[in-house]
Amino acid sequence: MTDEKKPENQFSIQKIYIKDVSFESPSTPAVFTEKWSPEIELNLNNASKKVSEGQYEVVLSVTATVKNEAKTAFLVEVHQAGIFQIEGFNEQDLKYILGSQCMNILFPFAREAVSDLSNRGGFPPLLLNPVNFDALYAQAMQQKDTAQSDVKH
Repeated sequence: MTDEKKPENQFSIQKIYIKDVSFESPSTPAVFTEKWSPEIELNLNNASKKVSEGQYEVVLSVTATVKNEAKTAFLVEVHQAGIFQIEGFNEQDLKYILGSQCMNILFPFAREAVSDLSNRGGFPPLLLNPVNFDALYAQAMQQKDTAQSDVKH
C-alpha cells in the first residue's frame, strides 16, 4: 500500500505591486476654473499567466476616464498586479481563483492608487465603488458558455 498524498490546496499572496500606472489631464488648467460636475467611465480588465510551477501573476487593469462638460478632465490607468501561490486546485477552481478571488485582493490596492493619483493631479479623490468580482466572473463564464453553444448550433 503506497502512501501517496494528494497535494493540499494552497493559496497565498507572494507579492502585490503596481505593474503600470498612467495619469493624463489634457484640459488643465482650464478645467480647474469650470463648474465641477464629473461624468465617470470605468473599465476593468484582468489577465493572468503562469510564472512558474504553482505561481501565477495576476493583473487587474483599472481605467477611469473623468469628463467635465464633455471634455476629458483626467484619465487614470492602473495595472495592479500580484504573484499568487496556487496549488492543488482543479482547473475550474483555479480559473475561479484567478478570475475572482485574486481580483478581490488586488482591487483595494488599485482603488487606493486611483484615488491618490486623481488627488495628486489636483482633482478630488476618485473613490471607486466596490466591485462584485464573483458576479462578473459568473457573467463572463455564462457569456462564454452561450458563445460556445452558439458555435455548435
